[in-house]
Amino acid sequence: MNIFLKSLISNSPNELITYADFMGAALYHPDFGYYMKDKQKIGRQGDFITTSNISDIYGRMMAKWFSHLCEWTQLAPVFCEIGAGNGRFAEAFLQEWHETIKTPLKYIIVESSPYHQKLQRQLLTNFSVVQVESISNVEAFEGMVYSNELFDALPVRVIEKVDGQLFEVMIGIRRNELYEQKVLLTDSDILFFLQESKLKLKEKQRIEIPLAMEKMMREIAQSLRKGMVVTADYGYTLEEWMDPRRAKGSLRGYYQHQMIDDVLQHPGEMDITTHIHFDYLIQKGEQVELELITKLRQDEFLLKSGILKELANHYDPNPFSEVSKRNRAIRSLIMPSGISTYFHVVIQQKGFKLNENDVFVE
Repeated sequence: MNIFLKSLISNSPNELITYADFMGAALYHPDFGYYMKDKQKIGRQGDFITTSNISDIYGRMMAKWFSHLCEWTQLAPVFCEIGAGNGRFAEAFLQEWHETIKTPLKYIIVESSPYHQKLQRQLLTNFSVVQVESISNVEAFEGMVYSNELFDALPVRVIEKVDGQLFEVMIGIRRNELYEQKVLLTDSDILFFLQESKLKLKEKQRIEIPLAMEKMMREIAQSLRKGMVVTADYGYTLEEWMDPRRAKGSLRGYYQHQMIDDVLQHPGEMDITTHIHFDYLIQKGEQVELELITKLRQDEFLLKSGILKELANHYDPNPFSEVSKRNRAIRSLIMPSGISTYFHVVIQQKGFKLNENDVFVE
């Protein structure tokens, strides 16, 4: 366990910190944080995999869809990706844009991790890309803000209902090991979240409270004068959160491609994620002038975006050919058992009055 985390806990009131404080240190501390460290995190040699690392088809499809939107709605061709990771999505998007679309494009990457900034620069040397550390550093523009698995990695608070009372789950340290301790919930921000979201916990239910989501949505809206916000992530609606299967919450760790239930293990060495509150994301968006166009499963989004047109019509007996590899990648993104069924895509707008049919016009 790193020295900073020990110091943070020992110097906190009652020597306890919130889960959000723990995640902030374990994931984002400039020296000890998992995302900030100079080590591979994505892919076979890392701890998890993302859609854009399966194939370049995802990034290429997004480029074509964005180009269509720019032409159809007269949207300015400015694309801002928040949390670009190793840059694989950006590379595929930019390759497709320069090979087939060829119109002027401004591509902005918002990335706080120095390690990922370095990987992006190495991968995108042939393209013109603007890198910034925070969305708050982006001057207001017209275009699109895109993120993939951004909100699931934001720090969250954790609460639990015991004997009819609400408690916040805090973290302490004892004999050099982290442990949980429940304290009576008094935090006004969490109580307001429960009131605003209409979330009512059942007995013994535990859930994550995404207070950082509101700040992120506000900063995204402030960066966008006119355009769209596209959020790809996994999460639940309010109704789905009430399913008994969610009683223990969704906070999980990913370490060397193994899911770890106890996120207090391997601090600074393990990815920590949570399923997001989709209804709250949409609600917070509407409060900052980001009106919902649609929410789709990722496979539905890709089908509506025209991914089947990318599927080669001819059969290639060589399973190792580029055509066969590409076709398998496409099928993996749209099959009922594929990765896309776990993700949703939320599309919001500012300064437009579009519906779902408008953004997917052939």
